[in-house]
Amino acid sequence: MAKITILGCGYGTALGVMFTTYGHEVVTWTKFEQEAELLRTEREHKRLLPGVKLPEALGVTTDPECVSGADIILVAIPSPFFREAVQAVKPFVDKGTVVINVSKGLEGSTGYRLSQILTEELPDNPVGVITGPCHAEEIARLVPTTEVCASYNDGVADFIQRTLSNERYRIYTNDDVAGCELGGVLKNPIALGCGIARGMGLGDNTVAALMTRGMTEITRLGVGLGANWKTFTGMAGIGDLIVTCTSQHSRNFRAGNLIGKGAPAAEAVAQVGTVEGYTSSRIAYRLAQEKGIDTPIIEQIVRICYEGSDPTQSISALMTRKSKHEREVFWMD
Repeated sequence: MAKITILGCGYGTALGVMFTTYGHEVVTWTKFEQEAELLRTEREHKRLLPGVKLPEALGVTTDPECVSGADIILVAIPSPFFREAVQAVKPFVDKGTVVINVSKGLEGSTGYRLSQILTEELPDNPVGVITGPCHAEEIARLVPTTEVCASYNDGVADFIQRTLSNERYRIYTNDDVAGCELGGVLKNPIALGCGIARGMGLGDNTVAALMTRGMTEITRLGVGLGANWKTFTGMAGIGDLIVTCTSQHSRNFRAGNLIGKGAPAAEAVAQVGTVEGYTSSRIAYRLAQEKGIDTPIIEQIVRICYEGSDPTQSISALMTRKSKHEREVFWMD
């Protein structure tokens, strides 16, 4: 069994419940004392995981020294606050501790993937990512889940697979860190778009089109940013896209649904909470423009979220693009 520190008490709490249940020594960290005290006293995250009782053995702290002595550090912090959290605990991280990103976003100022922040801030530590089709609400209830782990360092993905897998949580390994991470990031704007379509009252045909063409954009942009196209056929690609585009558990889908019903994007995001697709759509579109890569769906999500475009106009813009052979707009051509 491993000693695990998890940074973040949202998704991190769900992971903490599961890993504690399966015998690991786990402590979760938050910088917010009020959040920590509520979790310690009520043993439940009533806002995010209502009805899920926290195991008594699951620790909750605001002390950044909690990372000292850990075998594994999992970083479950939203992208806008990711680097800040890593810097807060950085002085106490032991050399050689495995540090894994489990969040799905990009850094706004640099466009970095979150594991790139880890390698920059913690150059003496093995770094990797765990990602895939996973909702916190189901992880915390021990619903059978599969994800994938990739690392920059030899042996780390195998170590994570061997250490963290259990009868309810199956980890595959991959050697494509960029692809695994980008799959988890780029599906979020597409899920936002699927939510918008549903909120507008559009049907399965529209959502299927957005998911399918969205997967093309994810693959095209991912390859342009250094990923292997095969990664997007697996857990980090199509798997994560399906779960995020089709479920009410998905904050991206829920926020999009509100936008589709007429709510301004910023208000929808404020109502739902962390919506990585809202943040990452603009960063992804910027990266696509820098690389000269066509991402029409992501472009329209940006127009809706940041330029006030009417979703009806955005759907029309997508549907009336120049007619093409399907393979003409797929990356491998």
